[in-house]
Amino acid sequence: MALSRFFSSTRDVPAVSAVPQHVAIIMDGNGRWARKRLMPRVAGHKRGLETVRQIVSACIDRGIRHLTLFAFSSENWRRPADEVSFLMNLFLKALQQEIAKLHRNNIRFRVIGDLSKFDEQIRQMIADAESLTFENSGLTLTIAANYGGRWDILNAVESMLAAHPAKQSGFQEEDLAPYLALSDAPEPDLFIRTGGEERISNFLLWQLAYTEFYFTDTLWPEFDAAAFDLALDSYRQRERRFGRTSEQVQEQTPSATE
Repeated sequence: MALSRFFSSTRDVPAVSAVPQHVAIIMDGNGRWARKRLMPRVAGHKRGLETVRQIVSACIDRGIRHLTLFAFSSENWRRPADEVSFLMNLFLKALQQEIAKLHRNNIRFRVIGDLSKFDEQIRQMIADAESLTFENSGLTLTIAANYGGRWDILNAVESMLAAHPAKQSGFQEEDLAPYLALSDAPEPDLFIRTGGEERISNFLLWQLAYTEFYFTDTLWPEFDAAAFDLALDSYRQRERRFGRTSEQVQEQTPSATE
């Protein structure tokens, strides 16, 4: 657990830059994209993988250090069995085909979520991919699979209590934070949801406390680098106060002539 890297925007004021260091995305709209074209829903998921490649490349080009993608929620098991099966196979094929490319591009690959429901082959490939790319120093690409924000918090609480069996009360944020799924990453600066929905759907409930939200009607398979830049432009126009007043923010913002 990387305790030294823990930072909480509810306790401290983070440094703010024009380029977000961590972007988190709910990739919504694959099924609707396919239906509009009279195609099966799974065709949208396949096309959505192409968008993932584009956005990963865009993050590298724009100097973004962390990209977290919500690929499969703990509630997505409720979907039709054939669609779930296709998603599992797509995930497996993506692991087989993409990890070597990510490694060559110095990208660190991670998966967060309850992996116990995945079959052994997928779990082993995830472990191998994380091990292969662990020391890469470029973009960190995190895939949230069978992930839920409430699961994340409950899992962290259980781990914290197990690590401190004699302590009954008085816990602080810094006690819990090292056990959260993204404990070694900065909190997201920008959250994007495609597809027109405006909710966070149990994604990173703890980590999004002071994240800037951006919602777009663009369906994920159509969310290209230009659409991504619109989200980044919106982010640059935000005033990130973290509980302070606008006057305080202005006082601490260096002038263009300094």
